[in-house]
Amino acid sequence: MSCRNTLNAFTTNIISTSIAATTRSSVLFSTATLNSLPAVGSRKAGGPITSSHLLNHFLQRLDAKPQLLSRVPNHGVSPNKKLRCSFVVYAGFLELPLLPFPSDQVLVPSETKTLHLFEARYLKLLDQCLFKKKKLFVHFVLDPIVTSSTSEEASFAARYGCLVFIEKVEPLDVGALITIRGIGRVTLVKFAKADPFLEGIVLPLQDNVPQSESEISSKVLELKEALQGLNSLEIKLKAAKEEPLQTQTANSLEWALKEPSIDCEEAFIPSFAERVSFAALQNVSGSTQSEMLKLQEEKLKAMDVKETLQRLENSMSFVKNRVSMTAAKLAIQSLNMQ
Repeated sequence: MSCRNTLNAFTTNIISTSIAATTRSSVLFSTATLNSLPAVGSRKAGGPITSSHLLNHFLQRLDAKPQLLSRVPNHGVSPNKKLRCSFVVYAGFLELPLLPFPSDQVLVPSETKTLHLFEARYLKLLDQCLFKKKKLFVHFVLDPIVTSSTSEEASFAARYGCLVFIEKVEPLDVGALITIRGIGRVTLVKFAKADPFLEGIVLPLQDNVPQSESEISSKVLELKEALQGLNSLEIKLKAAKEEPLQTQTANSLEWALKEPSIDCEEAFIPSFAERVSFAALQNVSGSTQSEMLKLQEEKLKAMDVKETLQRLENSMSFVKNRVSMTAAKLAIQSLNMQ
């Protein structure tokens, strides 16, 4: 089931913010004192709303002026050229609305998530996305960073940017529920504005060009078959009544196997193999807390990986483990039903 998040906002005051460059896949924010931006809270479906101290702290201190966040990659880099110690970065860029989340809510390509938007500026963001940004925005997470043991400033890294597409909007009495789909990884290079919501310049990130297409194809087929087997087991597993008929595994795999029809530059769409490698990283019905934490670790690792083959192998190992655990749960379920 898609995680349901609630975005809320309040206002404070800022004076200055200094921003330092890190890598092309993350941006470091070093903050000083207060001014005005929304805070973001989250909740599980049916749970109490809780404000995220990390996001509140970051957003309260983010300067509203557009500033360069990291060195902009060479815009003339060829899609087929490997970058030293980095991902392949393409020439095209997009200016899109941005939504920050805590690091335990990273979104990977192919994954879906449901958000409840009800605060005024987020409804303006939704309106902008639907009518001016081709239903696109960027989901990213914030990590606290220790830059100096003597520094009193709080620093955050904006990481794991994911271009998302709004698949469904359900108007409510208060706000709207939206279903979003992760499309591909992006890097945030510059804030364009902060009022009434964050907006920035992003570039696409894709894996390095694989050396062996035949090996990649073999691994993709193997992972696809493993995911179909996991899906069959998950369907048999007794799930909560509110669980959707289609599993998240099947939903993500189905999306990954098709060529996405998204109205944006082709460089923002991951390759077929890259999409399948991420489709394995979905929640399974009835997962325990420890299994959810393991999934989170795998998602973070997958977002950092630069080689498709490596991610395919990591995902295959992860899925095999999940197949074993799900089969064990099915066996226990069968005994309990006797």
